[in-house]
Amino acid sequence: MTNSFADFAKAKMLLVIGSNMTEAHPVAATFLKNAVLKGGELILVDPRRTDLAGFASIHAPIKVGSDIAFINGLMHVLIKEDLYDKKYVDSCCTGFETIKAKVMEYPPERAAEICGLDVDMIYQVARRLAAVKPAMLMYTLGITEHTCGVNNVLSCANLQMMLGNVGFECGGVNPLRGQNNVQGACDMGALPNVYPGYQKVGDPQAQAKFEKLWGAKLSDKPGLVMPHMMDGLVTGKIKAFYIFGENLANSEPDIKHVEHCLESAEFLVCQDIFPTETTRFADVIFPAAAWSENDGTFTNSERRVSRVRTVSTPPGEAKPNWWIFKELARRIGGQSWTSNSAQEIWDNEVSVEAPQLCGVKYARLEGDGLQWPVPSLDHPGTCTLHKDGCFTCGQGRFTPVDWTPPAEVPDAEYPFTLSTGRRLYHYHTRTQTGRCQGLNDLLGEETADISPADADSLGIEHGEMIRLRSRRGEVALKAKVTDQVPPGMVWMAFHFREACANWLTNPVFDPVSWTAEYKACAVRIEKL
Repeated sequence: MTNSFADFAKAKMLLVIGSNMTEAHPVAATFLKNAVLKGGELILVDPRRTDLAGFASIHAPIKVGSDIAFINGLMHVLIKEDLYDKKYVDSCCTGFETIKAKVMEYPPERAAEICGLDVDMIYQVARRLAAVKPAMLMYTLGITEHTCGVNNVLSCANLQMMLGNVGFECGGVNPLRGQNNVQGACDMGALPNVYPGYQKVGDPQAQAKFEKLWGAKLSDKPGLVMPHMMDGLVTGKIKAFYIFGENLANSEPDIKHVEHCLESAEFLVCQDIFPTETTRFADVIFPAAAWSENDGTFTNSERRVSRVRTVSTPPGEAKPNWWIFKELARRIGGQSWTSNSAQEIWDNEVSVEAPQLCGVKYARLEGDGLQWPVPSLDHPGTCTLHKDGCFTCGQGRFTPVDWTPPAEVPDAEYPFTLSTGRRLYHYHTRTQTGRCQGLNDLLGEETADISPADADSLGIEHGEMIRLRSRRGEVALKAKVTDQVPPGMVWMAFHFREACANWLTNPVFDPVSWTAEYKACAVRIEKL
């Protein structure tokens, strides 16, 4: 996030696109609702009529996967009606003529046809966004989990720069992370192309620095992305696979294929806090201490590094994750890493080698923690990135992008679009929440959410058992007839094993981020 959660409650204008915040980020959604109750305005862009629609002055129910066309249409109006922030664009940005040429290809009439909207709504949204400054833009996995996910994100940035909203309190581009501490994992280098602090693997200086720190020779080539790792298990290119805190057998698209990959592994190690659908395939399982049984840090969506403290003793032989990794390094490679606690790892390694975190020490993380970048020990942290339009790279770069449809669209055989997400009472694959009786009482099974019009045409009653089929698999579950879902769409989550959406989802990926297209695939509905 370029901005902070504290801005949500103070914002005058909020644009939420591809995010069901009330269920996926309920605390953040409360801040947003408070802003509306205090006179702020919310524009919601979402195929479904989620609970946030009741707080929105405008709800734009675009078709699944049409975000780029919608945003290009907005920018077309901003330029054609001379509503964009000329001063900001001229002084803080580069590439305006190229973005102008591209969005002129998306007049509101064309954009509206792609999005399934009335053309007046595109004019209305563009004019309202231009009338209130600054405006905050928030998105979640509804933007990123597409084959065009990176381009979706670039579109969000293009729009906010054109409106002059980046670098100011209550503005910016604000992705809400899909899981706790995803931001922290990325900051620590849990990506195939960077070291901690987003230092490029191919940078000779960064490579030399970490070789010295870790006492090992490092490759200058980026590592494999997860889909390539999985496929490598089948071909034999990958011999051993180490899965740390991830339930791939439920969370990855096309479960049947995923399980075939896991079965094909010559040697599979899992490190987790509970048995999962994935640990069934493991040759070795390392029992890890849970977050409440360990000292460490989490970094949330707003880049805030906070302390995590031990409140209970790890059961049995469970050990802190850092201890397991350190012992493996010692026994396999003879590495004698000197740090002997989470604090020592942070203070002596992370905050020394990651430029954004040089001013973060455990002693400074009492209370509310710190938002990076924190370049020095006397720096208070950074609430807003790119302050006053001063971008890290000098100027903000407009990047023109074209709309592309989902990889799989409805046809005669599979006439509905399935989109997936999360429900309020469970978290991810229920590795933790599925063991909580109270939450299972609140939500004990999955449903397929369909529109009243589709239910009527198919002769399906609310609560009736149906079967969903895709080109990859099938699930049987109850129908939930709801006006939250538009005709032609089916919506479900991936929390429950038997009725997991990922038996159906399509294993196709964004070519840059390699994020799967969880948000769109073609299915058919069968009445049982």
